[in-house]
Amino acid sequence: MLSCKFKPNYQERGTDFLQGLWEEEPVDFADSLLVYTKHHIKFTCDSFYVTLNTRAKVNYYADSCFNEGEWSEYAKGNYLVSNDTLYLLGTFTKSNYKQKLSGCYRIGQYLPVFLIKNTSSGKIELQHLQQNMPVTLKLKKRINCVPQPL
Repeated sequence: MLSCKFKPNYQERGTDFLQGLWEEEPVDFADSLLVYTKHHIKFTCDSFYVTLNTRAKVNYYADSCFNEGEWSEYAKGNYLVSNDTLYLLGTFTKSNYKQKLSGCYRIGQYLPVFLIKNTSSGKIELQHLQQNMPVTLKLKKRINCVPQPL
């Protein structure tokens, strides 16, 4: 029993350099891609909230969902930084970050993995490992972690 202990009923502190509101700087070749998704991410303590704004030239969804090739998706969850890798472990949600069980676009788990290529004051360069796309995030607002009860 000495090796067992209860976790506190508060969220973890997370990674200091990530705390804040981040917006992706578009890649130079975004206009030439068939589908391009821009990330807006809020990291607060050990949690993340992401808005994914997508522009598409091809329709992968029902016509009623295509919305002339522009739409937004939302996800929330927890993140983990291990060595040089950022893991986002979450689920797709509605725009109010409440549970999404059906509707247009993706539902279920949101599990991207990013290689952290470079960090500097106000900028993070990532490599999306599933899509092999660069993601450069620019800090819009710093957030101080205040752990909340679970």
